[in-house]
Amino acid sequence: MSTKIAIVDDNVFLQKAVAEKLSFFDDLVLKFTAVDGNDLQKKLEQNKCIDLILMDIEMPVCNGIEATKIIKSKYPQIKIIMLTVFDNDENIFNAIKAGADGYLLKEVNPKELHQGIIETLNGGAAMNPSIALKTLKLLRNPVSFEEKCQEEIKLTTREVEVLEQLSKGLNYNIIADNLFLSPSTVRKHIENIYNKLQVHNKLEAIQKAKSNNLI
Repeated sequence: MSTKIAIVDDNVFLQKAVAEKLSFFDDLVLKFTAVDGNDLQKKLEQNKCIDLILMDIEMPVCNGIEATKIIKSKYPQIKIIMLTVFDNDENIFNAIKAGADGYLLKEVNPKELHQGIIETLNGGAAMNPSIALKTLKLLRNPVSFEEKCQEEIKLTTREVEVLEQLSKGLNYNIIADNLFLSPSTVRKHIENIYNKLQVHNKLEAIQKAKSNNLI
């Protein structure tokens, strides 16, 4: 019997890359793709016969962590594997708390992805070795990590202004003009923002800032 799968990723190119990996295996059938958590919920209402979801984390409308919480509460029988480029502790911790059944990196090859899907459907937990190691460390020391997650993030007034401009999709030069700064100063502020928020890119910074009510 075929395993019915949904792919959730806001990047259509990456959707196709994952779909191509699935296409090597006759026992896996891609039923639909979605671009974010909200899109996924709409499509699941029309087609609940899904066995497993491959879920991206960083999506602009309803991200993978939020979507996993919602889907697990509505459809607990559906297995969810996070398929992401991010292997930071916070994402792993939050994904597991949200109810994810596995956590793989997008660089996973087709054979390992297939094996992970089968393992998860059989009650296991698909994980890259590096993710499994990080998970063990989090399980050994969960209290300090939760405290770390709940630390108050403090940005300067200027950093908040830069972040607000960044969230509007403006480039460094326009932000510099709007705030009467040099582009190099804007870059330095953004570098500081990334460090304080412990993120790697603009999208992560904006999402984390919004979730912490900084902007």
